[in-house]
Amino acid sequence: MENSTKEEYKIQSFDLETQKLLKTALKDPGSVDLEKVSNVIVDQSLKDQIFSREAGRICYTIIQAEAKQTNGNVFRRNILNRLQQEFKAREETRKRSTQEWVCLVSFICNIFDYLKVNNIPMMALVHPVYDCLFRLAQSDALQNEEEVDCLVLQLHRIGDQLEKMNMQLMDELFNLLRDGFLLQEDLSSMGRLLLLEILEFRAGGWTLSETAQKYYYSEVTD
Repeated sequence: MENSTKEEYKIQSFDLETQKLLKTALKDPGSVDLEKVSNVIVDQSLKDQIFSREAGRICYTIIQAEAKQTNGNVFRRNILNRLQQEFKAREETRKRSTQEWVCLVSFICNIFDYLKVNNIPMMALVHPVYDCLFRLAQSDALQNEEEVDCLVLQLHRIGDQLEKMNMQLMDELFNLLRDGFLLQEDLSSMGRLLLLEILEFRAGGWTLSETAQKYYYSEVTD
């Protein structure tokens, strides 16, 4: 019950009709148009950064409810199809709006975090997630604090899981980040601090020592 309360809290930002649609989907997915539900969730995720970081939990709840109710996977198929469309258009999205682009990355990573098969992340999402993170690690993106912040946030959340799925790609990604940190002169001081923190975070086995935690987080709040 606590979980469904959390989901209901997250959908307060929608108009009443959409809230009703989502609340029904969470409890009785067989009675609503699940393609419409998936479009509503993706559309909101692309414009609301807070929602994009938590939408995976809502998707997971609907998928579980549908599997229990009808043993179906209509909603999961719809959400992944729509995600694939958005992923293909990611470079145009980035050119059009940095905010929409970082929301897209947050959403894809959040779906990766929540949608598991037998407790293992979906293989089909591993390369798209890495592609997004590699794009955020390019020199033009490292000049943008919003993109660096998004990259670091995702690596905090799913870096460990992602590394287990493909360590070679994680090594390549961190080589890029190390080069960016050491060689790129036009990084902002906050961008540099965030990169240093994530390099140390992975080096410590995806965790920060208490001293490092105090150092980085007092710097960020100052």
